[in-house]
Amino acid sequence: MPISIRDRLSLFVESHRFERAIIALIVVNAITLGLETSATVMSAVGPILLPLDRIILTVFVLELAVRLYVRRLSFFRDPWRIFDLIVVGFAALPTTGNLSILRAFRILRVLRLVSAVPSMRRVVTGLLNALPGMGSIAMLLGLIFYIFAVMATKLFAATFPEWFGTIGESAYSLFQIMTLESWSMGIVRPVMDEFPYAWAFFVPFIIVTTFAVLNLFIGVIVDGMQSQHLTEAHTERETMINETGHVLAEVRALRQDLDALRSELKNSDGRQ
Repeated sequence: MPISIRDRLSLFVESHRFERAIIALIVVNAITLGLETSATVMSAVGPILLPLDRIILTVFVLELAVRLYVRRLSFFRDPWRIFDLIVVGFAALPTTGNLSILRAFRILRVLRLVSAVPSMRRVVTGLLNALPGMGSIAMLLGLIFYIFAVMATKLFAATFPEWFGTIGESAYSLFQIMTLESWSMGIVRPVMDEFPYAWAFFVPFIIVTTFAVLNLFIGVIVDGMQSQHLTEAHTERETMINETGHVLAEVRALRQDLDALRSELKNSDGRQ
């Protein structure tokens, strides 16, 4: 039975060689887009880079068109293919006139590496699985920030209005303290010159936010990635078990055929 054009295209786009070629094009495209930001490079090889960029974009569009032809509606059941379609479609928008600002967003094509490299896909999937837990931690962190921002405004607004004049300014100053960016000499020590016991406010805040709550984010992300890894391992085991079952069934069928053939040979010999 001859192989159809659709089957041939399916074998072609799903092959490892084709996937590696697409990854190589994505990397080359990332390099060319970076080089386009240099006036010196553009003056030297600009007439080469711009057509090369258009050729690579055309290849990406043709690739997605072939995948859509091969997979039909199942193409839209794969979230990574939808992601590719959005990224390439966004990059294919016209970049002239009022839309010239969109040229800066062509670099989003590099995000296709996420869907093309399995290890990156696992990381992103783990992050997505961790989003519900991260949302709960973010709400907890927001509650802690609100409590400490109200307290800081009440305590230090009169003396340091530029840092703690309003709840918003207090929250921003506390965010700077949480990130440990110039928190001691920049904010806390000047405050302690006026309020010697202010350390009793800032130190617990840093311990709770920087060393406790933020580490919860790491724990949730690691747990999400571990769950993703276990899910993939379970899927692989199930696939191997199913394949092994099919092989065993075929072996049993072959044995039955051999037994039947032996019986026929014995019967024919007995008749002779």
